[in-house]
Formats: sequence, structure tokens, C-alpha cells
Amino acid sequence: MLTTTTTDQYPSRAGRSAEFLPRHDPVVYGSADAKTASGLTAPQLEAYERDGFLILPEVFSQAEIDCFLRDATRLLGSEDIKRSGEVITEPGSGDVRSIFRVHAASPLFSRLVRDPRLVNIAGDLLDDEVYIHQSRLNYKPGFRGKEFYWHSDFETWHVEDGMPRMRALSMSITLTANTPDNGPLMLIPGSHKSFAVCTGETPANHFKTSLKKQEYGVPTDETLAELAQRGGIVSAVSQPGSVIVFDCNTMHGSNSNITPSPRSNVFVVYNAMSNRVTEPFCNQAPRPEYICSREKIETIKPEKTDLMGYRALLK
Repeated sequence: MLTTTTTDQYPSRAGRSAEFLPRHDPVVYGSADAKTASGLTAPQLEAYERDGFLILPEVFSQAEIDCFLRDATRLLGSEDIKRSGEVITEPGSGDVRSIFRVHAASPLFSRLVRDPRLVNIAGDLLDDEVYIHQSRLNYKPGFRGKEFYWHSDFETWHVEDGMPRMRALSMSITLTANTPDNGPLMLIPGSHKSFAVCTGETPANHFKTSLKKQEYGVPTDETLAELAQRGGIVSAVSQPGSVIVFDCNTMHGSNSNITPSPRSNVFVVYNAMSNRVTEPFCNQAPRPEYICSREKIETIKPEKTDLMGYRALLK
């Protein structure tokens, strides 16, 4: 059921000027003493609080990643998936950029989003039961994989989806090597500590173009320059099986990939059950269910699966 709209704590767009607003929400929720389910250490919690992200190597084994890659390849070649309307292609080339709602499209990925190695981190950092706000397979093809410009996910999820507060996080599970050259995720440390107001209006059906190339809900050059001057830029270079965890308000983006080496990741957004979306904070209709879960809300409980279990789910 759609939650009633609440007070807009983070106004953006709608003719506003670019500025920084204070963050009204915690980064790590609850007591740090209670973070036992995930196994995150005190230094890791401090780093997440300070930087707005963590890069966790070797969370999944290569054998598990091989299973995920096989299923990702199957989905990439599925005509049913391509006809579903839940696939985003690269501008110009038509190559697949993202397959959305992947946890509903695949029994294997449905199980992956429940893996305790992911769910327990989300539960510990958000101090709440969680659900999947969004999931997708991200592909960046070799030679022609396009960039994705700097943005705060929360700015979009707040304005266009009606996510009330900063009580959500994203996890990127690397299926291939994310090298310095093939367009890895880039993050600005500390950028999550304030809310960067964006200029402009929100067009109707903005999602139809923004998922290919975002032009609204992006910060100004001056905003980005100030954030980068404060915190620098970190490229999330990582090997297959790593998990990149980042706060919903961390400024991030990625360069194009003109190398021969494609990269692919599973992207999962966990939102706190207490932070379910309301009506959008703009004068537009809500985005589709495959981009933003509104009606199909299910509490995600940890469900342990070993290698044999993942292999059994392959089609």
C-alpha cells in the first residue's frame, strides 16, 4: 500500500537554486555495539560513517560468481526478458545496459538478495527490517559502454519515487573485474553528509530517458567541484566477488568503457521497512514498479545458500 506523503525534508529541483542542505538522518543507524550479525568491524563502521561506502573484497567465491555469471548470461540472451519492458539499452548502440527487477526474474538472484552476507549488512547499517527497493543487472560493454554521470541516488529516489528519508543503501556485487580502465564505479568520500539540491524541473516520464542518460537531478559543476575538493574521488577497483556498499546519498558515477573488457555487476537497493516510499516529491506520476517497489513489498530475511544451492538454481 502507498504510504501517505510526509513533509519534504530534502526539497530539490522545482526551480530551486543549487545549494547544500544538512543531512537530517544518521548514516549508521542504531548502536554500534549491536552490529554483530554482519560481522562488520568497528573500523569498517567508522569508515562507512566517514566516507559513505565500503569496498569488501572476496565476499563471494569465484565458483559462486561463475554461477551468477551463467545466470546473468542467460538473462542477457532471453527474448522474454527483452520483451518485458524492464531492460534499458545503451544510447546509440542498443546494447543492454541494465535488466531491472532481476530478483523477480531469476530464482538464483532471488536467493542472492537474501544471502546473509548481504542482508545482515543492510540490517545492521539500517537497524531495521529491509525490502528490495530496486534490483538490476548492470552491464558495461567493452568498447562502447557509456558513462553514467555523477548523481546521488537518494535525490532521484526522493524526488521521483517519494523515498522520505536517507535510510537506504546500495550493494554492487562484482561479477567481473572492475579495473581502473573499464569504467568502474567512482565515489566521492564524505559527499553523503549533506544533500546537494539540484536545479531544473522533473519532466514527465523522466525514467524513459534518465536510465540511459541522466540530465535532470544531477548536481551543478560547482557542486561537484566543491564535493571533490572536500573529499577527493575514489575508484572502486575490485575483483570478482567483491561487494561495494554505499549510502543512498553518496555521490557517484562512472566513466565510459572503451577497453575490450566488459564489466558487469548485480546491483541491489535495500530500503528500511520504516522508510517505504510515499507519493513522489514532484508533480509527476510515480515511476513503474520495476524501478521502484511500491505495492510488492516483502521483508527480506537472511536465507543461507551454499555453492551447491546456487548451482541447483541454475536453469
